[in-house]
Amino acid sequence: MREQGPNRSHNSLLRVEEMAQADQMTIRTGISGADLMEAAGLSVTRHIMHRYDQMKTLVLCGPGNNGGDGFVIARHLKEAGWQVTLALLGPVEKLSGDAALMAGKWDGSLLALTPDVIATHEFVVDAIFGAGLCRPIEGEVADLINKINDLGLPVVAVDVPSGVEGNSGQIRGAAFRATSTVTFFRKKPGHLLYPGREYCGIVTVTDIGILERVLGDIAPETYRNDPTIWRNEFPQMATRGHKYTRGHGVVISGGAAQGGAARLAAGAALRIGAGLISVACPEEAVLSHAAQLTAVMIKPFSESNSALKSGPDNLDKNDSGKSNLGENDIDGLLEDARLSHWYVGPGCGVTGQTRSQVLKILAAGRGCVIDADGLSIFAQDSDVFFKALKKTAEDFGQFPLLTPHEGEFARLFPGLKQGTVKYDKLESARKAAIRSGAVILYKGPDTVIASPDGRAVINDNAPPTLATAGSGDVLAGLCLGLMTQGMATFEAACAAVWIHGAAATAFGPGLISQDIEAKIPQVLRYILKNDD
Repeated sequence: MREQGPNRSHNSLLRVEEMAQADQMTIRTGISGADLMEAAGLSVTRHIMHRYDQMKTLVLCGPGNNGGDGFVIARHLKEAGWQVTLALLGPVEKLSGDAALMAGKWDGSLLALTPDVIATHEFVVDAIFGAGLCRPIEGEVADLINKINDLGLPVVAVDVPSGVEGNSGQIRGAAFRATSTVTFFRKKPGHLLYPGREYCGIVTVTDIGILERVLGDIAPETYRNDPTIWRNEFPQMATRGHKYTRGHGVVISGGAAQGGAARLAAGAALRIGAGLISVACPEEAVLSHAAQLTAVMIKPFSESNSALKSGPDNLDKNDSGKSNLGENDIDGLLEDARLSHWYVGPGCGVTGQTRSQVLKILAAGRGCVIDADGLSIFAQDSDVFFKALKKTAEDFGQFPLLTPHEGEFARLFPGLKQGTVKYDKLESARKAAIRSGAVILYKGPDTVIASPDGRAVINDNAPPTLATAGSGDVLAGLCLGLMTQGMATFEAACAAVWIHGAAATAFGPGLISQDIEAKIPQVLRYILKNDD
């Protein structure tokens, strides 16, 4: 099953291997590699001259094409009157191809790249290693990088800062903390994924002559998140529509003391455009919700069966989600087909009841957003969970949505967690989506949304103020509200994450989770009025 994908536009992200393909496809049309290298070096030179005053400059070159770019930059800066020193890693005689050609055009001095080469220089151009670095930087190169970082000198990196892996954003040994980075044609995932993103500084993408049409052959499946991906699928209000045409979503709440998460999610779902939102809660929580909710409805359910409230070690293992202990809980609510989309997990408890609720919702074919306790309850029972997720997708034609933060992700997908060798958040999210049969919204400052069909998006508009209690519940409510209106799961998740970040940015410092909802109308006006 494959839902409609995003437009292949300016926000495509190319893996290192895909960028190499783009280069080769362009070269096969008659544009030489030397021409591309000259254009790349010249574009970096223009970036430097536009943004920095003349300073005593050190250009650091490596043994590959990244170093070849550095030779071009050094030549053009020197011709423009800059005082330039060039240092090369390794002997010039070992350079080959286009890099050797550009080295032959350099008429200045050539120093060996050592920690002492920094001397009295005031500005550094990093052209040592490219984005495909796959081994740690050690020895004298690492010493030089650390020395320059400690001095706090301005650094312009070519493609990516040396030491940052282009696909994953992981740091290999040591890495430059660049003031700015100039890359070519399209950004790479490592420009957006942490920790690489904080090492890149301001990233500028330049045109060096690579042909746009190569994207059609490469068919990239990773994108930087912005409205161009999902605006065409964003729900539009019909003149003759009414609340029932905009869907009815349900947020499941825990007890009276755990209801805040449900109220935050319900408010966000209603604000983003869902026609009706109900909070389903135990009878004991009705009064606490009623005291604080107005437009959101309240639907109590029975908790009469104590076995369903037990912990994960004492569960009814009926994997269909239909309890064999009699009607209870949300069974009656699920009989109403109008309650089409559900949010379950936060504040519900890591209990048998939560497990039962999740499996019942999936078995009933409801669209669903599952988070927090709804994920953690399956940490020791993931095979049953993934089987139910995949069956829902196959039988009802819609992917469920899982919204884990780093800890929840590690519990549910222990082999893909951060800290493993060669960790790659993007690929971990992709593998988790395939393994589970659900769209994965892997939260963080570099949130990744991945679909079982291979598509993925990296979000980069989240301000640090979102690191506050309850903001994840607001995000899940936005997902629920968009899915309730008929937006496909992947696009709804992408839109919700971007809107979440934009609303928080619009509010500014001092944000708490309750503030996000009030800024959503401002963001919606931007989305619905702009075509860029």
